[in-house]
Formats: sequence, C-alpha cells, structure tokens
Amino acid sequence: MTPIRGWRALALSLAALAPTAMADICSTLQQANIEVEYPLSLTYNYDLTQYWSAACSALRPTCIAAPSSAAEMSQIITELHKVETLFAVKSGGHNPNNGWASIENGLLISTKNLNQVDYKGDNTAVIGPGLSWEEAQAGLDGTGQAVVGGRLGGVGVGGYMLGCGMSFLSTQYGWAANNVINFEVVLANGTIVNANKDKNDDLFAALKGGGNNFGVVTAYTVQTHPVGKVWGGNYIFTADKTPQILAAVRNFVADYPDDKGAIILTSEHGAVLDLWILFLFYDGPEPPAGVFDEFSAIDHTSTAKTWDSYYDLLKNNDFFILQYVPNIIPKGATDMRHSGQRYTIATETTPVPDNSSVLQEYYDHWFQVTESVLDVTGVLGSIAFQPVPKSFSRAAKAKGGDLLDVPTDTNYIFIELDFSYALSLDDDTIDQANQNLYGGMNNIIQKNIDKGALPDVYRPLFMNDAYFREDYWGRIKPESHQFALETRLRYDPDGFFQTRTSGGWRLPAQ
Repeated sequence: MTPIRGWRALALSLAALAPTAMADICSTLQQANIEVEYPLSLTYNYDLTQYWSAACSALRPTCIAAPSSAAEMSQIITELHKVETLFAVKSGGHNPNNGWASIENGLLISTKNLNQVDYKGDNTAVIGPGLSWEEAQAGLDGTGQAVVGGRLGGVGVGGYMLGCGMSFLSTQYGWAANNVINFEVVLANGTIVNANKDKNDDLFAALKGGGNNFGVVTAYTVQTHPVGKVWGGNYIFTADKTPQILAAVRNFVADYPDDKGAIILTSEHGAVLDLWILFLFYDGPEPPAGVFDEFSAIDHTSTAKTWDSYYDLLKNNDFFILQYVPNIIPKGATDMRHSGQRYTIATETTPVPDNSSVLQEYYDHWFQVTESVLDVTGVLGSIAFQPVPKSFSRAAKAKGGDLLDVPTDTNYIFIELDFSYALSLDDDTIDQANQNLYGGMNNIIQKNIDKGALPDVYRPLFMNDAYFREDYWGRIKPESHQFALETRLRYDPDGFFQTRTSGGWRLPAQ
C-alpha cells in the first residue's frame, strides 16, 4: 500500500516530467467534445467541494474530465495510454482516503454525467455511477421499487458498489453488489464489455468487493425490490446509558428479530459532545412489537416515524452529512458534501460475543484514543456498530456471493471508526491515532479469542470503511484473493490500473 505522501510525490514527479503531455490530454479530450473543466472555472471549483473530506477537496487535478457515456470513458482510458500522468475516478466522493477518488496534478475523471436511472419495468433498473443513492431512489419514484443502496442518501453509487455496499435492506437482500445483474465496464485497453453471470462471469464476480483493480464501471443493472411506506429515524441517548445500549446491540445482532429491520449504532465524542445516535429502519409502515423494544426501553429522544417513501427517509438521513456552503454555487447546484472538516475512516470486524463486556472493551479503547487527540482543532471521534447477522450473509450467498464471502454460520459486527478535524497540520496526529485505534481494536479481539470469549473465525475487512493503511487483501480468504488476482491478470495484464490510478487497494502480481 502506498503511503499518502508516496503517491503524492509520484504524482508530482510524473507531472513535472510530462507537463505538456498532461495539458495535451486535457485539450485532446476537450477537442473530442468530452466535458473538461479547468482550474479557476466555477464548475471545477464546485466539483472539488463534492467530497466528504476537505483533505480530498484540497487536492487539485490538472483538469477534470466528465464523460457522458461508456464510449467517452473508453476514449479517456485510451488517451491515458499516450501520457504518463496518474488519474483517479470519482463518483460520490465519500471515500476520504487521499488519492482514491481525488488527485493532485493529474487527471480526475468525474462520473457525474453518468447519471441515468432507467427502470425496466421487470424489477430491474440501470443506474449510473455518478448518482447518489437518494438520486437513484428518486429516479424510481412511482414504481413502488427500491434499490439496495446507501443508508445516507448522499453516498455515491460508484465506489460503494465496488466495495460491496451495506444497506438497510441487506438482511433481506445481501450486499448492494449482490443485487447487480450486469456491470458495463471499460477495461484497461479501452474495450467496453458487459460482465454478468453468462458473460465475463469471472469479472462479474471479482467486481463485487474488488475495488478499482479491473476497469471503470459506467453502468450497473440492478435488481430492484418492492417497497412502500417505511419506518425509521433516530434515537438519541446520553453517554451514561452506554452499558444498556451495548447490551441491546449485542442482543439485537445475536438474536436478529426481523430481517426487515436494520440499525446503525453510533457514538460521537468531542470536546463538548458525548452521546449515542441510533439509526433505525423498518421495511414497512411500523415495526412489530419486539423488534426494537430493548432500545426503546432505554431513556432516549426519538425522531423515528413512518415515512411515505424510502427516498424520504434516505434524504432525512442526510442531516448527518455536515454541509458546506461556498461563496459561489453554480446555477442548479444545491447540496455540498463536506463541512470544511478533514475526515478519515477505518474499520475492524468482530464476531458477536456471548456478552456485552467485550463490546464495552471496544468502546473504552475507542473512547481513550479519542480522548488522546481532543486537543486537535475541531476533532470529533465516532464509532459505529454495524450488524452483519447470519441472515445478511445467507442473503448474500443466495444471490451469488462476493469476494468478502462472509460465513453464514456466524453473526458479525462491522465496526466503523471515524475522525473529523479541522487542520492539515494535524494529519500526522490523526494518522497515528487511527493506527492506534484499529490496531488496538484488533489486539482486543485477539486477546478475547485467546481466552475463549470470542470464537476464532474469519474476519474480513469491509472495503468501504477501510483506512488506506489497512490490509484489505490480506484479510479476505486466500482463495478469494487468488481468484481476484487471476481475474485482474486476465483483464489488465499490464497492470494499467495498478500503476496509473493514484489510489486504491492494489492487486499486484505475486
């Protein structure tokens, strides 16, 4: 894995070696009638605000190309072979790892014009990677159908899909990627192919959790599912309720009460903030008695209610995306994706323990590490407990599986670890805190395995939440890793995406 400073130095050196070539590809693409944005333009500066982390927004590409078709994407990839610049592909800009969907002094390919929603009338829809999930769902308005997608409406489609994608609907239908019927992909040589169960089936399988190693996906054909009124919102708890809350989430995942229900349990800690926020969802007008009762019994403030549509709930959840309002907004642009804060995500995976004392250890470790950086300007730490019960994994397996290949005989919790903070001068401090956080979490898990408090089971990392230093490929099953590598070598034998993209979890030849 290339450190942040390493890829940035490489990008700068390549740009210094071939500044004319970089300028030439921008003008070449523009002359081919592909939309190209340059620094100082309103659209260029606006597009760079469309990241969840201000650190990504601070990176300045030489230009931004925004293709509107697979053919235009193919032309961009073909032209990139004629220059030596790095490039990155951006969908919703949710991933905060610098260089994954952002770039300094290289070509940024924005998928914003690949924004189609085409419902086929047979419980399938074609959606573009340039959409947010609320836009994808809005495009299905009036059909009575839903896509298995992000739990916050503002999350982008593209990168989310390639990391598998966790949804409120996952306990019924598996990962978002399990619901893809066909990927339209531009390969490293510029060829446009379809990948599905009948054609390029190895690529079809590898794209479900394989990241940006195989090609650029320009459209997803997905299975949709019937949805009507839904119930959801938030419960807010004070920090003194922590023991009861942790017991409730352990019991909820271990004895999953209803596959139509879903939660995300998060704790937030900063200089003046210390509370719990529970996201709740039920696929129906209201949950039956017994689904969320253990949480409801704890003293809380509730915003949960019945929503007329799934879209309305997703849009409501955007309240938890900090908004940024620039001085100049292009006509028609309304929502922004960051608050001026820098943002990091890391992850760890745990089987569900027999009692909540192990979860308390995780929480205490997270709290202590967060306390250690409270002198960082504007810092806010967050931990999220995300259930992956057996029913989730069984649904994923029934739909053809994926590279994560989570076992169907174990209940898991995927833990998300976030920091947001204000200033770049604190990057190294937060980087070290992240390493302490997920490294210490793994040590706690191993300690509890050694003493028999946790089962010794396979624990993959969830790509969508992984920190750039974490070893995604080293944590999935060796056979999945090998399959992905062999597929990569078939579709990108020269390693174009390995050497020319500015970030991602690489699949180098062994």
